[in-house]
Amino acid sequence: MDTLSAAVMLFLIMDPLGNLPIFTSVLKVIEPKRRRIILIRELVVALVILFIFLFSGQAILDFLNVGQETVRIAGGVILFLIGLKMIFPQPGGVTGLAVGEEPFIVPLAVPMIAGPSTLAALILLSNQDPTRMVDWSIALGAAWFVSAVILMFSGLFQKLLGERGLSAMERLMGMILIMIAIQMLLDGVSAYISHAAELAR
Repeated sequence: MDTLSAAVMLFLIMDPLGNLPIFTSVLKVIEPKRRRIILIRELVVALVILFIFLFSGQAILDFLNVGQETVRIAGGVILFLIGLKMIFPQPGGVTGLAVGEEPFIVPLAVPMIAGPSTLAALILLSNQDPTRMVDWSIALGAAWFVSAVILMFSGLFQKLLGERGLSAMERLMGMILIMIAIQMLLDGVSAYISHAAELAR
């Protein structure tokens, strides 16, 4: 996987367009000036958490003694399920905040931006080729930056796209993510078969 593909994959998993309604509903009771400060803070916190997982992912996998083929197959399955949820979204939000309460880390930074799916994808990338951490860092930075721009201008995007437009975009991103997931799954199965054949010799 090249840097651009990794960035696109991470952007799709972060799903900023799908998260727009949740961010808007959480922040609507807070005054506009304070809203922007909170949003910047949550985005920065999420970025720090994402980089921690990117650089500690390989250590976690080494500790668990998990092979690359296993991570690829598991990553493919996870991304496939995320893609399905994006195409067939479930009703209801995941805010868990009292009315008027200011969000701190949860739920905006975690899990809306730095969710378990994004963290799992970062572990997958760091395991796929540990020598390309600079590339993965650039991919993560690019995906985060585009997501941050979309979320910072949430009002504008909602006016431009509308509810139906946001829903259509999320479904489209879900379709692309499913295609990436299937390719990842096939790569993992192929690598496992090749590895098993070498051991059988």
